[in-house]
Amino acid sequence: MKPQLLKISKNPTQSFSVRHDLKPSMNNKFHYHPEVELIHFVKGRGAQFVGDSITDFQSGDLVLVGSNLPHYWRFDESFTEGESGNYADVRVAHFSESFLGEYFLNLPENKPLKDLLEKAKRGIKVEGKNKKKVTDILGHMLKAEGTDRIIYLIQALLEISKCDQLELLSSIGFSQVKEEITNDRIKDIYDYTFANFRNKIHLEEIADIARISPNSFCRYFKSFTQKTYSQFLTEIKVGQACKLLIDNRLNIKQVCYESGFNNFASFHKCFKGITGKSPLTYQKEFMAS
Repeated sequence: MKPQLLKISKNPTQSFSVRHDLKPSMNNKFHYHPEVELIHFVKGRGAQFVGDSITDFQSGDLVLVGSNLPHYWRFDESFTEGESGNYADVRVAHFSESFLGEYFLNLPENKPLKDLLEKAKRGIKVEGKNKKKVTDILGHMLKAEGTDRIIYLIQALLEISKCDQLELLSSIGFSQVKEEITNDRIKDIYDYTFANFRNKIHLEEIADIARISPNSFCRYFKSFTQKTYSQFLTEIKVGQACKLLIDNRLNIKQVCYESGFNNFASFHKCFKGITGKSPLTYQKEFMAS
């Protein structure tokens, strides 16, 4: 079930691709590509796989998938078998983060766009009042030519960056996406945790990395992340377990220990608490795709 690299084709006279798909079998496999993907399901329903996230998708959904994040949409049989009245209708744009040049995203005015594309490396489901504006812009983009296409794409990304209802799909443990952090203390905590999560990390140990007392560390970390360090560490371990289950080279007990859990009961409880599924059910759903 290893995700496959997909080559995105585009018109040689255009800097990015915009398509209108009416076939649910398009790119019908768990795949990834360097291009960012913005996809609007005008009509469709099925199972959505983004990173280690497994959820349902339905008509109206709008999703932004970051560079090299594995993903796949498995349409319900009623759409794939062409039952009366059920047909897929999907609008999708693929673009490189650097399609406007190497320095564009580093301009100070474009920080909202740069932050958005960093978040998109975990996958984003877009909701809220800006969603309709984005889907309308994507429709205009299909018909536009020349510079207008580029302007529409920038407008779509700006509208998403303003949205107050963005749901991150994949776990931080799966993608290990770390936004550009200017706070050296938090960066040190993140780096140390990702490097050592398979081992027991004691409170005194991580507090020492942060250069503060254990009591101060707990308050500090929660104020910055809105979660406890224990929750953060568990999310990283479960994300790693998801990677290994998708890869399907180890049995579930081996996955448990390779992800940093000390016993299978704890692994099963934490995994189900975060994903909503048992490890075996989770793996079977991916294998079925």
